[in-house]
Amino acid sequence: MGSIRSFLLTGLLITVVAGCSQPPGTPAAVPPPGPSATGPGGTKRFVFITNGDDPFWDACNAGLVEGAKRAGLAGKGLTAAMDKGNGTAQGQIEKLRQLASQPDVAGVAISVIQAENAAIVDEMRNLAAKGVKVITVDGDVNRGMFRDARPYYIGTDNIVGGRLLGAAAKAILVARGRASGGYVQFAGFTDNDNARARMNGFKEAVGDGFKEADRMSDEMDLARARDNVRTALVNHPDLVALVGIWAYNAPAIAEVVEERKARDRITTVTFDAQAVAIERMAAGQIDAMVVQNPFEMGIQTVRLLLAMQEGDDATIKEMFPNAGQPDGDIHTTGLRLIVPDSDPLVKPVDVPGSGHEYLPLSKFRAWLATYGLTSS
Repeated sequence: MGSIRSFLLTGLLITVVAGCSQPPGTPAAVPPPGPSATGPGGTKRFVFITNGDDPFWDACNAGLVEGAKRAGLAGKGLTAAMDKGNGTAQGQIEKLRQLASQPDVAGVAISVIQAENAAIVDEMRNLAAKGVKVITVDGDVNRGMFRDARPYYIGTDNIVGGRLLGAAAKAILVARGRASGGYVQFAGFTDNDNARARMNGFKEAVGDGFKEADRMSDEMDLARARDNVRTALVNHPDLVALVGIWAYNAPAIAEVVEERKARDRITTVTFDAQAVAIERMAAGQIDAMVVQNPFEMGIQTVRLLLAMQEGDDATIKEMFPNAGQPDGDIHTTGLRLIVPDSDPLVKPVDVPGSGHEYLPLSKFRAWLATYGLTSS
């Protein structure tokens, strides 16, 4: 038995040593390949990171779907999907980091929530360094500080949009016999690129006869958005206008103005057209809306990311004919000035560079219905 035991132990030892040791310089054994790094069927993804969860993004998502269809993404082994943010810079940072670790990501579009947030910019650059195509849509980085973090921006020329809203507000105030008075502007973040540009454009166009009493941020908290309106009406009794810069500010302003019975002295002008805001305008509670085209933003996002992915210089040149010149990296998607159907106090206004459409509310609703949308 002892001899048998010794023989077995010796054999076992030889087997273990043979299995664990390798001659110097021999590469380690390569494990069998795991699941495809490019996702099911070898597909790659375009991902759109929003700045929060708002109906505005539903229209943009519809544009992504339409853009994917027009571009035939499925046949090219590509998909496009939206990933809605939680309204914080940290949320965007974490999403960017997650995407950087996922090898099936081919392109990322992001609506930057804070234009000067260096950490967001760092993660964008990190993605680009890995070969991922990165663009901004709707909300850009601070172009003076971080323009090199993305090659292109798609969306509204926000300072022009602000000027359009300011010109409309001035026309309405003059029609109501107002030559002076205060106004307050409301947005999610006052240091966001699109918010700041819109507010600056509004201030420029409404003119020196009207005084900006405050700019109030709500950090995308809907209750706070309403409270800000209440606070503004109390702190500034001479107000003649309230200005909603982000989509949800419009219904917040209209609701509180109605609650405080202040409609007879307050002109309400806003950006974007939530379904609730559309109903508020129909009820006579909003005087004018400058509306972007998030649907088109979604379409053009797919178009650009695909062109970058495929090296389609002709399409890129078509979208950015002035590349290399000041602001040649910006592709605008149009503006609409929406007014009530009955007795609008603002007629078509001339705002250089806006190229906007002037639409009564009913015609705008008809356009939305064409694409099954309820907001824009």
